[in-house]
Amino acid sequence: MRMRHFPGFAAGIFLSSVVLLSACASNAPAPVVERSKGSGSLVNAAPSPVALPPVGPGMYRVKKGDTLYAIALDHGQSYRDLAAWNDLADPGRIEVDQVLRVVPPGEDVVAGGQTVAVASPVSLGGGIESANPGGAALPAAVAGELLKRAPKGGKQPYSAEALAKLQQEEVPAAPVVVAVAAAPAASSASPAQPVAKPQAATGGSLDWVWPGNGKLLAGFVEGGNKGIDLAGKRGDPVLAAAAGKVILVSSALRGYGHFVIVKHNNALLSVYAHNSRILVKEEQAVSKGQKIAEIGDSDADQPKLHFEIRQQGNPVDPLKFLPAR
Repeated sequence: MRMRHFPGFAAGIFLSSVVLLSACASNAPAPVVERSKGSGSLVNAAPSPVALPPVGPGMYRVKKGDTLYAIALDHGQSYRDLAAWNDLADPGRIEVDQVLRVVPPGEDVVAGGQTVAVASPVSLGGGIESANPGGAALPAAVAGELLKRAPKGGKQPYSAEALAKLQQEEVPAAPVVVAVAAAPAASSASPAQPVAKPQAATGGSLDWVWPGNGKLLAGFVEGGNKGIDLAGKRGDPVLAAAAGKVILVSSALRGYGHFVIVKHNNALLSVYAHNSRILVKEEQAVSKGQKIAEIGDSDADQPKLHFEIRQQGNPVDPLKFLPAR
């Protein structure tokens, strides 16, 4: 017996399958989205970045692309010192967001980029301590008139009589340095000046010479060219612009090629870049006018000398230091 209605029967089965599959597909989970507040638009849910706390004076947080050499140059320090101050076994290995000390231990940064010794609160015996630790240092004879001190144990209220009695009984005769943060108040005695670390020498105390004999190709530009560019032929001498010590010989900074850095004092250093040959080593003392390298075109479009002077790590115009030609 023939099945004359087979095509209709097959079509019915097919339609049933399609309906069943559509029902299964409708049960699939929807993507997770979040509506932004105050609008009807949909945005993908994403965690907010965690803001890092600011670093204190004399410290630096490593950013992506930083090297210890670049950080040292920008802060007027030797990379060897930075490695020692931060216990870095491998100077070439630092981590993003790592916090590094960029001033010597025991020093801090104050206005103007200068560094001063950090004073610690000093106990004067019998429980007397500075009321304002962490400031500039003053002789004890002056500080005694300026600071409020508590008697032994700190349990009795301050009074001039209690302080005088305690000083007579327990304060040693030898002068003692205490730390105060506030400026001295007016008194009958002449105010004592804070004892500060001597200021670093400036460029005026150094005898400078031009590091190359070529003509000036490009001058210093604030926020642009960090130094000056001098023309020259490959192999022409590069001279130390002032006496100092070589703190870095490297090619690890992009845009500098083979370069040398000479530190002259606590405030000033000089940079000599694009050399073809370097004739000095790190930690070597050099004299003013000594040949330290030869002009080249490493990481440059032509043979030339790129010369910088950094003051407290900040680029300054070398023409303000070099003698007039």
